[in-house]
Amino acid sequence: MTKIEKNIEIDANFPNYRLKISDDSPARDKAIRDPERTSAAILAAATREFAENGYGGARINEIAARADVNKRMLYHYYGGKDALYLAVLESTYVGIRSAEVNLHLTDRDPVDAIRELARFTWQYFLDHPEFLSIISTENLLKAKFLKQCPGITEKHSPLIATITEVLERGHRAGHFRAGADAVQIYLSIAALGYYYLSNHYTTSIIFNRDMVKPEELQRWGTHIADMIVSSLRP
Repeated sequence: MTKIEKNIEIDANFPNYRLKISDDSPARDKAIRDPERTSAAILAAATREFAENGYGGARINEIAARADVNKRMLYHYYGGKDALYLAVLESTYVGIRSAEVNLHLTDRDPVDAIRELARFTWQYFLDHPEFLSIISTENLLKAKFLKQCPGITEKHSPLIATITEVLERGHRAGHFRAGADAVQIYLSIAALGYYYLSNHYTTSIIFNRDMVKPEELQRWGTHIADMIVSSLRP
């Protein structure tokens, strides 16, 4: 079993919360006393359900069962399928944006910063297959729910500002060409990772190569970083 397949099957990023909630049980009282844990359990369960079955195939009953809560508790916290999916979508983006902050790209040498962003993005895709699934689902929906996310553009602005600053420093130091666009650079990084993983079943057959063997995944991550840095040279 490949690394990415293991991630999808085992899904270690979403622990199995066991709250044992029923209408008149002590566990229900515990859930009420611990709303953050209950909310997190529901969100984690919903993420798994939407990632595996898409928006149309996801079922509230299944989400409640995964979180081990009753439907009334789920509706109390999130208000229904649409609101729950929207919360999952927002959480999906917040997760990667929050992790990127820890890279401290503005403190790095410009070339190293771009390489690190490329390596990080690729590894994040590998470690979080649910991220690609949720984003694919939302694209099939033509960003219907993303349009409802308050301040979604502002949530991504810090990343673009950071990349812009790195590109400008790299240009002043003579490492990068003038006029490189931060959005294009990020989209190139994401596209090289996304296409590889979303099409690995077919490309493995077409090219007679196991595209998700650990060594192939490592090689592709290096290839992404090399390509992006090469594209920025003067």
